[in-house]
Amino acid sequence: MAISTHRPLPAEIAAVQDEMEEHARNYGLDFFDTIFEMVDYEELSMIAAFGGFPTRYPHWRFGAQYDELMKGYTYGLQKIYEMVINTDPCYAYLLRCNSMTDQKLVIAHVYGHCDFFKNNAWFAGTNRKMLDQMANHAARINRYIDRIGYEPVETFIDACLSVEDLIDPHSVHIRRAHQAPMQRSENSNRNGDDQNGEQDDRQGRFPSKGYMDPFINPPDVLKMQSEERQRKHQELEDSRSFPETPQRDVLLFVLENAPLKGWQHDVLSIVRDEAYYYAPQGQTKIMNEGWASYWHSTIMTRHGVTDADVIDYADHHSGTMATSPQRLNPYKLGIELLKDIEERWNKGQFGPEYDDCDDLHEKEKWDKELGLGREKIFEVRRIHNDLTFIDTFLTPEFCHKHRMFSFAYNDSSNYYEIASREFAEIKQQLLNNLANHGRPFIYVKDGNYANRGELYLEHQYNGTELKLDYARDTLQNLEKLWSRPVHIETVVDDKPTIISFDGSSHEMKPK
Repeated sequence: MAISTHRPLPAEIAAVQDEMEEHARNYGLDFFDTIFEMVDYEELSMIAAFGGFPTRYPHWRFGAQYDELMKGYTYGLQKIYEMVINTDPCYAYLLRCNSMTDQKLVIAHVYGHCDFFKNNAWFAGTNRKMLDQMANHAARINRYIDRIGYEPVETFIDACLSVEDLIDPHSVHIRRAHQAPMQRSENSNRNGDDQNGEQDDRQGRFPSKGYMDPFINPPDVLKMQSEERQRKHQELEDSRSFPETPQRDVLLFVLENAPLKGWQHDVLSIVRDEAYYYAPQGQTKIMNEGWASYWHSTIMTRHGVTDADVIDYADHHSGTMATSPQRLNPYKLGIELLKDIEERWNKGQFGPEYDDCDDLHEKEKWDKELGLGREKIFEVRRIHNDLTFIDTFLTPEFCHKHRMFSFAYNDSSNYYEIASREFAEIKQQLLNNLANHGRPFIYVKDGNYANRGELYLEHQYNGTELKLDYARDTLQNLEKLWSRPVHIETVVDDKPTIISFDGSSHEMKPK
């Protein structure tokens, strides 16, 4: 379904947009052209349910999300003030019923997001023409529905969406070599024969001068390594297992090796493309919202708020920044950490000299008047994602100032309770929750398990066990894609375990 939103902005809103854009550019923000459109809450809920796009392929999930958003608004539980998408040009949607103060705040907030989309390294590989691509995806899936029928296509999309997180979001930024280049020592000739005329196995050798080669590359060690490589290669040939190394992009492996029909292959590739488009947003939620909040706060308090706006602005901003013991507020953590970085770099509270200072009173008064804060936060915005942001800049002083704590579930009281206020534990829990968006790391270990064409996955266990009901459902849907039994190696009750689904029943057995 497509939502038509092409309508001119009211003159007073267009004037506010021009004013906020000028302020944003004067502060050094750099963004694509931004197109704002006014919508009512029903239209905004539909766009939000579609992931920010006016056109998506038909699926019941979007209807369920729309219904949830509308009920939340009707009962006063939630309200969406704006929506902006990462495209060139950027498209942003304003809620028609917002007050003028809210419109100013939202427009300033949107320009912060647009600057982040354009300049953050983790968005560099995204498709900036995704608005057209989403429409193309919708058209292709609608053709399959017309040709094959709604129910089989929807059922297959259900299976694809249940495993859409099984991608490798870092693969966009990393070139992985499956085999290291062979190194040549000086006593090796062009034909690969050594000075004695024997075949030289150069893999694993270190560069060396001729007279030092027997010491740097001992022949007995090279022979042992060569025999080990041959043994592993023979085992691989005997079992016909693949891939050679575990592969994190499960969807790509399925696309390349599963016996899918043409239309199924296309639908799965669509789901995978869209998963990669949305991945950076999950990787930068704290930074992105913190950056946008920092700039709407800066622009509004210095330029946008009149005497008549103060109360409305303070009410909206404080509501956005409100924290709760039950959940992390990415807006609050992001903006406060950026402000902390700016203050520390303005005062010179970084580097070996500051870190080695043991006098707490001296550290509190430390001010070198460097004025590097604004430059530093622009650098942070360009380079980091949430994981590296927290790992690099979260400090014990920040945690103490903002009364941060780690929490854990108490089995006796059936409640989540404060577990520790120690900095190391707070930071570790944050990093664990941010790594891979808090989801488990799953790898394809063998696409021909037991030489029967079965799919064998491996869970990289880091202390947190899989939710067994989720694991079983995921295996069940992967089996629909793979068309053969699927297994996953994991840890259950601290014991290595293999969970399997053969198309009709689940099995769990010790490894």
